[in-house]
Amino acid sequence: MCAAAVALITGLTGCASAEEGAAGQAAQRFYSAISAGQGDRACALLTPRAAESVESGGEACARAVTTLVMPGGEVRGAEVWGDEAQVRLVRDTVFLHRFPQGWLVRAAGCRPHGELPYDCEVEG
Repeated sequence: MCAAAVALITGLTGCASAEEGAAGQAAQRFYSAISAGQGDRACALLTPRAAESVESGGEACARAVTTLVMPGGEVRGAEVWGDEAQVRLVRDTVFLHRFPQGWLVRAAGCRPHGELPYDCEVEG
């Protein structure tokens, strides 16, 4: 019985780790696209609402997203709660939502403000 419980816990931990890794990779792909000036690719990695939030003054997401200043950095950690994830990078934080096609960024360029909500460059 104990072996079965250990196997179940190990299996659940493995799934969580896989999802955390997938969320972290999605965040890295988003920042890589921005760094490479690939606005279309970066916008495809955003939730529809986040993509809309990037558009300003009639400027399309693909152009506007490449003008954002978001420091990013290597992944320091990730946490997954159902279909929501938080990925902590060296210099900021990303929030993602899992869709059938995979993890999409719903907020990026986020910095904590003590007890207040995060302040994000991209929100959706």
